[in-house]
Amino acid sequence: MSAKSKFSNVKISGIASIIPPIRKSIVDEIDLYGGDIKQIERIRRRIGLDVRFVVDERTTSSDLCEYAANIMFKSLSFNPEDIDALIFVSQTPDYFIPSTSCYLHGKLKLSKDCAAFDVNLGCSGYVYGLWLSHLMIEAGSCRNVLLLAGDTISKCVNPKDRSAAPLFGDAGSATLIQRSEENKPAHFILHSDGRGYDSIILPAGGFRMPKSATTAKEIRDDENNVRSQEDLYINGSDIFSFAINEIPSAISEILSFSDKKPEDIDHVIFHQANKYIIENIARKIDFPMEKIPSDIITKYGNQSCASIPVTICDSVCGKIAENKMVILAGFGVGLSWGTAVLSLDQIYSTIEFYKGGEQNNEKR
Repeated sequence: MSAKSKFSNVKISGIASIIPPIRKSIVDEIDLYGGDIKQIERIRRRIGLDVRFVVDERTTSSDLCEYAANIMFKSLSFNPEDIDALIFVSQTPDYFIPSTSCYLHGKLKLSKDCAAFDVNLGCSGYVYGLWLSHLMIEAGSCRNVLLLAGDTISKCVNPKDRSAAPLFGDAGSATLIQRSEENKPAHFILHSDGRGYDSIILPAGGFRMPKSATTAKEIRDDENNVRSQEDLYINGSDIFSFAINEIPSAISEILSFSDKKPEDIDHVIFHQANKYIIENIARKIDFPMEKIPSDIITKYGNQSCASIPVTICDSVCGKIAENKMVILAGFGVGLSWGTAVLSLDQIYSTIEFYKGGEQNNEKR
């Protein structure tokens, strides 16, 4: 049995997505591929990799999310003191201790009556964060929830690992979820399979495997990728198999649970893992590609938990989106996946470049 939830009186009021300013292109990393421009062109066509945007060494996920929240608050003329709960979804926190949500609570000048907590999830994290927000509002505990989702995975990969380095971009997002007096049906189904925990893993640096001289040693694998145990590892074949085997059935399940048909759906918004995965899933679920944005990976890179809000802001909404019925599907590290069917109706959305600079980094 999966975790299924239906909600009626919750709405998304705004989404702001923030892209860091440092631009990197796979063409500039031709040395990773032995100078073979034809191989790069094949990767571009098949996987969709091209350009990504990353942070500098001082900027963190919390900086991007704080910036997004302030833009959204100002644009919506929303008082931050009215936030009842702050959820920070990320796998790249500022600190082990304290929670980054508490740090952000102070930076955003939220009320002492506001709950704040972190969620350590990646590719499925935005859907899980929305689910938690809906739960707290529908239960009557909150009227306004601020969901911050962001990652700086570029800091976790070895620049000499061509299986990972050209893939990941960084981003942060802020979403305002509110109580609605109107009936706003939203359906969620969540799944996990911890047997695949090591399909995407950063082995060293936690308490099970502390960093050491041994974990810092770089090793070249059979495919000429260089990484240490302190770098992110991705088993690409495992993730591809997981995605094409689990996500099509998850889409069918959420359509059935929400009593929707494919023709009722305006957009299917996947976590932007890579173009090849998205197109293979699309063929299995028999949705036209016109309803499935797949170019975000090409424009920004794989942005982990921020890829869904970035896709919404970039591809689905202008400043106002009216009555868009969407499927959201996040899947990946964990293994964890979640789907939702909900409406985006007259929401504010924007996507902007980060201009925080050093004033946001006078800390730590």
